Amino acid sequence: MNPGDIDILMGTFTKAFGSVGGYIAADKATIDFLKMSSYGQIYSSSMSPPCAQQALEALKMIMGEDGTSQGLERVNSLHENSNFFRDSLREMGFDVLSDRDSPVVIMMVYHPDKVTAISRELLKRGVAVVIVGYPVTSVLLARVRFCISACHTRSDLEYALKQLSDLGDTLLLKHGTFNE
Repeated sequence: MNPGDIDILMGTFTKAFGSVGGYIAADKATIDFLKMSSYGQIYSSSMSPPCAQQALEALKMIMGEDGTSQGLERVNSLHENSNFFRDSLREMGFDVLSDRDSPVVIMMVYHPDKVTAISRELLKRGVAVVIVGYPVTSVLLARVRFCISACHTRSDLEYALKQLSDLGDTLLLKHGTFNE
């Protein structure tokens, strides 16, 4: 999609840029309106200079403006890791949401007690996950959110997948192939 076809672009500096905060990009009239009427703009402080510099340097690295290929290598690694992890979960029979190529992989659990159990058991096994349940979702749409990194090794991902497969069998979380 051509970014020029979008009126407002919004994103975060947290995951992709290793910083805090976010951004909104739009035409001048929209930005001026947001500056004058946005609660966050009026009642909060701006991003600190070190955090802004961190986001800027990360962007320069991703674009190759730092004189290295590290950014491109990390983007490619993140792409491969994300798709490997997502595809593997689906092949095991988990119901996986999220778009292909997204580093945030969402696995549906559908049960509030099971989402807590899987989180605790995975943590005991050295795998940290983010669980999302009621009241953020409806009671029956509990899920586990995985944030895949370019720095995860294939063995890291395979270990996590093995733990998930074992727990999926124990907790009856493999619902078949939903996303073919």
